[in-house]
Amino acid sequence: MILEKVNYPEDLKSLNIEDKKVLADEIREKLLEVVSETGGHLASNLGIVELTIALHSVFNTPIDKIIWDVGHQTYVHKILTGRKNKLSSLRKLDGIAGFPKTNESIYDNFNTGHSSTSISVALGMARARDIKGENNKILAIIGDGALTGGMALEALNDVGSSNTNMIVVLNDNEMSISKNVGGISMMLSKLRTKSTYVKANIKGKKTISKIPFFGEKIIKLVQRGKRGIKQLVIPKMYFEDIGFRYLGPVDGHNIEALEDILKISKEQEGPILIHVLTKKGKGYKPAEDTPDKFHSTSKFNIKTGEKIGKGKKDYSKVFGDKLVKLAKSNKNIIAITAAMKDGTGLTEFAKKYPKRFFDVGIAEQHAIGMAAGMAKSGMTPVVPIYSSFIQRAYDQLIHDVAIQNLPVVVCADRAGIVGNDGETHQGLLDMSFASAIPNFVVMAPKDFSELEEMLEFAVNLKKPVLLRYPRGGENLHFEECKKIEFGKSEILEKGKDVTIVAIGKMVARAVEVSNILKEYNIFATVINARFLKPFDEKTLLKNINNLVVTIEDGTIVGGLGSKVEEVLIENDIYVNIEKVAYPDEFIKHGNVDELENKYGLDAKSISENIKNILSNNKIKNINTLRS
Repeated sequence: MILEKVNYPEDLKSLNIEDKKVLADEIREKLLEVVSETGGHLASNLGIVELTIALHSVFNTPIDKIIWDVGHQTYVHKILTGRKNKLSSLRKLDGIAGFPKTNESIYDNFNTGHSSTSISVALGMARARDIKGENNKILAIIGDGALTGGMALEALNDVGSSNTNMIVVLNDNEMSISKNVGGISMMLSKLRTKSTYVKANIKGKKTISKIPFFGEKIIKLVQRGKRGIKQLVIPKMYFEDIGFRYLGPVDGHNIEALEDILKISKEQEGPILIHVLTKKGKGYKPAEDTPDKFHSTSKFNIKTGEKIGKGKKDYSKVFGDKLVKLAKSNKNIIAITAAMKDGTGLTEFAKKYPKRFFDVGIAEQHAIGMAAGMAKSGMTPVVPIYSSFIQRAYDQLIHDVAIQNLPVVVCADRAGIVGNDGETHQGLLDMSFASAIPNFVVMAPKDFSELEEMLEFAVNLKKPVLLRYPRGGENLHFEECKKIEFGKSEILEKGKDVTIVAIGKMVARAVEVSNILKEYNIFATVINARFLKPFDEKTLLKNINNLVVTIEDGTIVGGLGSKVEEVLIENDIYVNIEKVAYPDEFIKHGNVDELENKYGLDAKSISENIKNILSNNKIKNINTLRS
């Protein structure tokens, strides 16, 4: 096997094109073998195999720097940069990450995980290089889906006018997660269908340039003519009009053609954009046929492509089904997604109410801004976005929604720990940053039934709402779901020894902890906070025991624990308080159970901690403090 001989990029340089074709096939086999067992981003990696081989063959990495947009397509890059034998640990606790990590390899030049950032980062590195007087190459690899992001367009504008030497490789597979939408996608479609206009004869150019005296003049004449033909075929040559030298389109699965165009780009001055056409899921028919399903996949059967384990009802599906029901009777309900229709549970809504469904592409800022405009015009927009992606629209939450107190319902899907994708995808900050925004209501359901009740409550509240819920299914189904009242919590159990306040999915954990403690004759009051903002101070103050424990699936800073502590101090109640949450740091990859155990958020750890505190004779007595 050729793959056995390839460990680092320099090993590629001795291979011929035929060897590299075989290597591409072997890498795809390796990807399927590993990802079918570990889960992960499959389709995007299958589609970028040849391009990754060509990049590392032509450029001198890590001196030449490659910045990967999003970064979920870097499994091939990791195979070729010394991590081939670690791939089986992909996305596992203490294993290699599913995204570029600078602490993992010198070949990973920047940590990425969110879309549309690579061109900005690459320009920053290129300008720093120029200031330092260096001359290495800087490349940004960005997909056509990521190009819909505002940050990418801002960066393109700056690069084009900068005259800085850097290369943007546009990996055009017509997909982000869902099918791409919008004007950029339409423009690229025109470029694909008119690819004949760029078939300049590279060998001919080399031959003509050797003609004494007249060679360069002939080339310049041809280039001027070529430019005119381009403008005739594609009237709006967007990239060239803003300052890029455009190369392509080129077949992204033809290694020889890729290497040729990459070599040409190395010799050019100024900003270069190389347009590469690839097929997401290339080489594996189930992924080619349904690339959205294999964008990020759990374990699956390689032969059939079927997921291992039956699909279960999850929060996203419950949200989507309830929204469809609400929209039937409420004609003002609008659903907006930022390229995540399927992932956020909006597939059925899009089918039933196509005129009230809007996919804006990877553009969270625009999604929230547009929702604010709709809300101002009398509609009720509901915008489900993964928690870690809502961060990208923080200014819009404040400036466009909250200041005008507009009824936009922002649903933070995948809130809390999501596990294997690591720091960039953990949804730990939403409660903290949303509760700091005036006018915003922040709430979280304990189970599916409460999510349905909260969603109905939210669309009728006529205020800005952040409704957060986790990835996956419910931890515990509660038999009763009391009516949601604005700013009111609910008491699930009454006990004399400890008060446990929890929110969202951690309410089930609080009940589990309470049941464990009963075995040791320790009895807890369990409060389901429901609302972080406004917080139900009255219920808390009436149900305080000697020890107050807060449990939340978020950061320890600015969340439920901070709020409870603040309420107690403001009311001169100085009891023992134990805040159970994730520490003030970025949480790495690993599955959810492993991470909860590691950080002491599992039921056993919490109950042991409570037992240890209560056995301490120095614990303050609430009755003494009340007197």
